[in-house]
Amino acid sequence: MSVPQIEIDGCRQAQAKLVAAIVDLTDDQVGKPSLLPDWTVGHVLTHIARNADAMSRRIEAALNLEIVEQYVGGAEGRVAEIDAGATRAAGAIVDSVTSSAERLDALFETIPDDRWATPVRTVGGVEHPLSMLPFRRWREVEIHVVDLGMGASPSDWPTGLVELALPRLTASLAERCDQRALMAWALGRGLAPELEPWG
Repeated sequence: MSVPQIEIDGCRQAQAKLVAAIVDLTDDQVGKPSLLPDWTVGHVLTHIARNADAMSRRIEAALNLEIVEQYVGGAEGRVAEIDAGATRAAGAIVDSVTSSAERLDALFETIPDDRWATPVRTVGGVEHPLSMLPFRRWREVEIHVVDLGMGASPSDWPTGLVELALPRLTASLAERCDQRALMAWALGRGLAPELEPWG
């Protein structure tokens, strides 16, 4: 399996953009609501940091030919970590986002070419090749930069990411809504259907 260099580069650029956008955040700003229901800016940033940690854990395990859970404690552990970290001071949150991103960037460079096919596990229990992690991280960061509600919008998403992500999203639409409503909308004969949550 080839090295996913485009995705690695996209991930690195997205993380650098995120860190630059949050470097001067104040305690007041991290306590403000984000664009995600019931989450503050601090929740979103803590999630981004813990997501990077989860990827780093899985890479380190994969390099030892082991498979570990994405988050310690599964889905409940993920929620607990986010809630616990969201109320920290802005400096601590920014430091966590920065250090976790730097660690992940460095780990991507240590993966031998013949290890990219090694399986890793998602929080939902699905396994996929290690080579999917750079894309998933790139997508995660770009989406959540918008969710922060600090000025970024979907129009800022890189073309390369959209070209990779959109076909995967559209392929899942029929599983997330009424298929007839989806067909009517696609034909210009109905409103966009209500979608079940993504992910």
